[in-house]
Amino acid sequence: MKLFVGLGNPGAKYSGNRHNIGFMALDQIAADHGFAPWRSKFQGQLSEGKFGSTKVVLLKPETFMNRSGQSVGEAMRFFKLETDDVTVFHDELDLAPGKCRVKTGGGHAGHNGLRSIHSHIGADYQRVRLGIGHPGHKDRVSGYVLSDFAKAEAEWLDDLLRGIGDGAAELAAGDAGKFMNAVALRTAPPRSSGIGQGKPGGGTAKPTAAKPTAARPAAAAKPPAPAPEPDPAPDTRTALQKLADKFR
Repeated sequence: MKLFVGLGNPGAKYSGNRHNIGFMALDQIAADHGFAPWRSKFQGQLSEGKFGSTKVVLLKPETFMNRSGQSVGEAMRFFKLETDDVTVFHDELDLAPGKCRVKTGGGHAGHNGLRSIHSHIGADYQRVRLGIGHPGHKDRVSGYVLSDFAKAEAEWLDDLLRGIGDGAAELAAGDAGKFMNAVALRTAPPRSSGIGQGKPGGGTAKPTAAKPTAARPAAAAKPPAPAPEPDPAPDTRTALQKLADKFR
């Protein structure tokens, strides 16, 4: 059995917050894979389902973020789970919006939900870090994570959540690499290399225009051939006249 935990705050007021992306991820998994309806249990909302022979329990703590560990610890004790059976989905300031990384163990980096879970079950659980970006200054962090995603962020958020739904079975099977591949196919699909697809990197190849051939210089005009001289008139003089003309 695996326990997938999504972090967030309960209530409609917080449902669209960046801090609630963990809740959104679990809602996507439940909807995509036909999990049982949500019900109240372990100070949270619970839904159960299966990927093949692996049972997976989805848990959204309703203790508010800074006491999330209470709900997680209670569920672990009930199902007799170990820390490495737990995967926590949470918002991550240190990742660019739409990025996703899987990590096991480590610190909580000031995240109140992770801090609470650390105090109840230790640090050796798996995390799915969901990038929401950073507001730029630590004094703005609280307001930023408790504000709703902007309309301009809807596209990447939808791609990320759908990718999580696509790869959930692989994550439950312990294959983080295949899970990440499934997410990447949604968030960064490969570009087509085919011609004529109309996508970056493809496109219809434009015919190469023939380079204009330099005009050849006109051949120099040849002077006209001289007209043939007319044949001389026949000499009709007598021999005596020719001799007389010679001495004139």
